[in-house]
Amino acid sequence: YCLRFRCAVSMLVVSWLTLLCSDHDGDTLLEDGDIAVLRSQVQKRNADLCVRSGCKWPQDRDGKVYEPYVLAPHYSPSQVMSITKVFRYFSEVSCIRFIPRTNQRDHLYIHSSNGCWSFIGRTGGAQKLSLQSTGCIIKGIIQHELLHALGFNHEHVRSDRDQFVRVEWKNIIKGKEHNFQKLKTLNQRTPYDYGSVMHYKNAAFSKNGLATLVACNGYSKFGLAKKMSQWDKYRINKLYCK
Repeated sequence: YCLRFRCAVSMLVVSWLTLLCSDHDGDTLLEDGDIAVLRSQVQKRNADLCVRSGCKWPQDRDGKVYEPYVLAPHYSPSQVMSITKVFRYFSEVSCIRFIPRTNQRDHLYIHSSNGCWSFIGRTGGAQKLSLQSTGCIIKGIIQHELLHALGFNHEHVRSDRDQFVRVEWKNIIKGKEHNFQKLKTLNQRTPYDYGSVMHYKNAAFSKNGLATLVACNGYSKFGLAKKMSQWDKYRINKLYCK
């Protein structure tokens, strides 16, 4: 059953979920649509487990969190500009600083593979993050994948989600049910955010065009945010910028 709660909803235009598929390097799988895991990785990671296992990016003495990155050379100048513009936005709203890698061991390697996907949190070494040059170079999608890399999972899998959304299991494509399994998440005492850039759309992985997620507050559409919500930004600052 559903309880009634109020929320703010962001209207949306694009869904990254239509762009997802497996990485061809052979040792990477996708879970929950766009979350990368190594074949050897047994347990999913979320913000809670990430904090406990040390996969947060470290905070420097100056209070900033520096996340080195390498951009693969196959992006066009305009695409590089779009990506770095999102980097700058993170620095405007939080202590996160995406910086070009010099010799740091742990860094993001952002490249154009098949679809838009990321690992959860810092995994160590050259950490792949895919932004396919055709379809993924969009502000909301870039923010979404970078938030994964910072340790954040999808909104609809948070531990208290049953109070806010109802999963219509009968409408989900067979074999895709795992994308809707709840996780033990660190919700940071923040409300469920229908307007989060981390939220699935209501018909994600639908086999018949009908809703797979229904909001308990009566809203019919969600999960297509064009950019980070206020709660997305708040959570970054609470997790990293104390």
